[in-house]
Amino acid sequence: MDSVHPQGGVGEVSAAEAADRLREFRAGFYRCLGRRADELFELTDALLCAEGPVRSLVGLCLVPEHHRGHGALYDAVNCGTVEVDRLRARLAELPVPRMFDGRLVLAVDATPWLRPDGETCPDRLFCHVSGRGRRGAKQRIPGWPYQLVVALESGPTSWTAALDVVRLGPADDATAVTAAQLRAVVDRLTAAGHWRPGDPPIMVVLDAGYDVHRLAFVLADLPVHLIGRIRADRVLLGPAAPRPNGAAGPVGRPRRHGPAMALADPSTWPAPTTRTVTDTARYGPAEASGWARMHPRLEHQGAWADHPGQLPIVEGTVIRLTVAHLPGQREAKPVWLWSSHTGADTGDDPDAFTAEVIRCWQAYLRRFDLEHTIRLFKQTLGWTRPKLRAPEAADRWTWLIVAAHTQLRLARHLAADLRRPWERPLPTERLTPARVRRGFRQLRGKIPSPVSPPKPTRPGPGRPPGTKNRHRATRHDVGKTTKRDAEDQPVRG
Repeated sequence: MDSVHPQGGVGEVSAAEAADRLREFRAGFYRCLGRRADELFELTDALLCAEGPVRSLVGLCLVPEHHRGHGALYDAVNCGTVEVDRLRARLAELPVPRMFDGRLVLAVDATPWLRPDGETCPDRLFCHVSGRGRRGAKQRIPGWPYQLVVALESGPTSWTAALDVVRLGPADDATAVTAAQLRAVVDRLTAAGHWRPGDPPIMVVLDAGYDVHRLAFVLADLPVHLIGRIRADRVLLGPAAPRPNGAAGPVGRPRRHGPAMALADPSTWPAPTTRTVTDTARYGPAEASGWARMHPRLEHQGAWADHPGQLPIVEGTVIRLTVAHLPGQREAKPVWLWSSHTGADTGDDPDAFTAEVIRCWQAYLRRFDLEHTIRLFKQTLGWTRPKLRAPEAADRWTWLIVAAHTQLRLARHLAADLRRPWERPLPTERLTPARVRRGFRQLRGKIPSPVSPPKPTRPGPGRPPGTKNRHRATRHDVGKTTKRDAEDQPVRG
């Protein structure tokens, strides 16, 4: 994606340094595996060396790099172990891409592993899905929702660095899980030395559907700058006017809120704090207007129902982004963003505030690289292809997908461009993950493998002929296991 100019991307590394990083990560990844470690490692190599997209899990046992049978494959996925915390720490220790002259930018998004026919699969939720069925109608389909956190980079690429993934359970609160996940990721990045006191805050980009205001309140003690998309019908409030000193003023409790700004009603918009126009390669001129110190009106309901005492004022900056056109000359609607950054964070410097507004919408446009990563996980690496019953097995397979993608990222400066005859040649720094995967088989032969050779064995007796399975699998309901009050309604203003 080349909608923004390259700024502070991944630094160039030598081939020897890249090979050492890949070799060290593979050895560290093997140490993160417990039971069935050899099979899990071989299964990851089969993911990386298979020809074309992965269509089925059992088909990976036919890849030459997989030396064990299909029974060992399913046994490892269902009964193996992966030390997730250790693997998360290993991912945070790797070089992390940066933007804006060395600034960390993270993106968060959720995606479903759909299991509409898995009646025996526990912990399924109704996942919001669009683009399926007739006319692309939105549907709610049972599945396992997963939430990913990745680090973004600038430049004309779609590479991301996967840092964490969690599965949302029936009893989980999405905002609480997101806050805990971001807190853990920031702590690991800080422990690895990627962020130090005095560095600019880590930017975190979220799409619509996240309660960005509550996240900003919960994560106020972290060095993060949240940027989230908000609905175009929201109503936000400005700061309350101060009372005049020594003069007769209104009697009663001081006002907490200022004039209302209805995003759908331009007549209520105050004069913007800043307005800029920036030329982009894909969208034409991009105009961004920013209003500082805007906050929503919170009420004691929904997520704030149990908040003790007076509700807080969560101030930030509202940004309205309009572009000339979308790719393909399609008409573009305005995008509304809310940023936890305020004018006070830049010392009320107008130029610094304007520059931060530009960085906010540029970081949001880079968020779409995470969607390319999710598409690679599902369509090329076959993330959601296996029909697994246990959610623990799905988590185990998910971490193998993350480990495989990380190896592709570390091998991007080493792999040869094995392009198709109809594809244009690309420089090394612009190879896509799918094209790096084509040449990974050649790299694997040059890197020592920690896997032990398979031991000869005999297949088990299996079920006696003519007998039926008398143990019926348990059927599980779909949906949340915790209920909200019937009066809890989403807050608009």
